[in-house]
Amino acid sequence: MIDEEQSTVHKTEETLVANSRPKLFDYIAIARPDHWTKNLFILPGVFLAMLVSKTSWQKVLFPLLIGMSATCLAASANYTINEWLDRHFDRFHPKKRTRPSVSGRVKAFGIYLQYILLIASSLLLAAFLNWPFFFATLFLLVMGVIYNVQPFRSKDRVYLDVISESINNPIRLCMGWFVVISTLMPPSSLILAYWLGGAFLMAVKRYAEFRTIGSREIAGLYRQSFKTYSEESLLCSSVFYAMGSTLFLGVFLIKYRIELLLSFPLIAGLFTWYLRMGMDEDSPAQHPEKLLSQRAFMLYVLCLTLTFVALFVFDIPILHKLLRNTFSEL
Repeated sequence: MIDEEQSTVHKTEETLVANSRPKLFDYIAIARPDHWTKNLFILPGVFLAMLVSKTSWQKVLFPLLIGMSATCLAASANYTINEWLDRHFDRFHPKKRTRPSVSGRVKAFGIYLQYILLIASSLLLAAFLNWPFFFATLFLLVMGVIYNVQPFRSKDRVYLDVISESINNPIRLCMGWFVVISTLMPPSSLILAYWLGGAFLMAVKRYAEFRTIGSREIAGLYRQSFKTYSEESLLCSSVFYAMGSTLFLGVFLIKYRIELLLSFPLIAGLFTWYLRMGMDEDSPAQHPEKLLSQRAFMLYVLCLTLTFVALFVFDIPILHKLLRNTFSEL
């Protein structure tokens, strides 16, 4: 079975080399600009910092443009090294086998030159913004090395692959916050909620990938951690991450803005909907950058965002009376 799969892969590679696209296009594809939509995860940090500091949009637009550009370039640096170092494994994936790095249409010199240029440009822009943003960008790049490069290569280690990859979410949250506020850190409860929320998304992605590949043997050749994972363990871990995320999110909501508790049913619905999408055939959870094409889901996210902003702005005094600490009255 595996021998037949490898033979098919080699034939596919030979065909792709013979019909290769322009080299420049291949290098751009490896930087994955189509994945830049993931960097929208910095926006909640921007919005929250704006609400806390009461900063106007006029003051934020230019720093946000610089910050988003630096974030996208840093992410592309990580994508570049990720795809190059994964080229020997991606040929076992039914879709990733067509990538330029797998078929040999790009060269090591060009890849490492692109990687260095992306790092340099992202850090230059980050330093122009402020030093906390610079160090957050550097942390994002370091996590790319830990995730992809030996002897670390955390992506090969069961559960650690999800935890180490999802840390990019709170890093992006902090980057968005630092665009507006560079003297304070975001609340730790929100950072932890963002981290575990990202772990939930990543675990569902792993689950969807595992189901799509179908064969444990081939899945193990594509990703080392799949030799240990199962559909059941991935589903159970996603529930654990979701519960942890909502726990810390609840702490944040109660501590900083009790009105936000009213958004909790919508947040629970968001987790449930995403998990359900992970169970679909050829699930969009495998390609988070394509979630923008899921109109109903994105409309739900928009409604949740508007609800969150409204609850942050408008006071509801009766909630404070209903939820005050009654033990102090005993």
